[in-house]
Amino acid sequence: MGYEIVLDDVAACPIAAVHRSVPVGQVAVAWRPALDKVWAFLRGHDGLRTDGHNIFVYHHPVLPGAPMAVDFGVEVSRSFEPEDEIVFTQTPAGPVARTVHVGPPGQLAAANAAIEAWCAAHRRPLAGVSWEIYGDPGDDPAVFEIQVLYLLG
Repeated sequence: MGYEIVLDDVAACPIAAVHRSVPVGQVAVAWRPALDKVWAFLRGHDGLRTDGHNIFVYHHPVLPGAPMAVDFGVEVSRSFEPEDEIVFTQTPAGPVARTVHVGPPGQLAAANAAIEAWCAAHRRPLAGVSWEIYGDPGDDPAVFEIQVLYLLG
């Protein structure tokens, strides 16, 4: 799949999230238990969630082999006080390189690689943070849309 890389300037998006330290390559194992906690929290707090989407924010490690800090979250309508493991945080704001992946989440590596290659080719430094905004899943994983954004330095 070819990816169109777009430069944009984005505002911060408020999210309810669980923060985890995840070995690189293990996000597929860590996301569901974390996100289940966020959804349980949101079901108990009326009005906090509107039509928000799942959002995963990745804080890329500086040292090779180090774990990655990840916020597994859901878009919310306002700030709130932390409760147990659930915290209020936001996606980064500022200039980004972004693309849209259409297909199963297990194939997202290609979208990430496309952004990283585009940024290297265009001498656009990365700021060490990326995030994914998951669209509404349907019955056909081939049409599942996921936005991938990298904050630029």
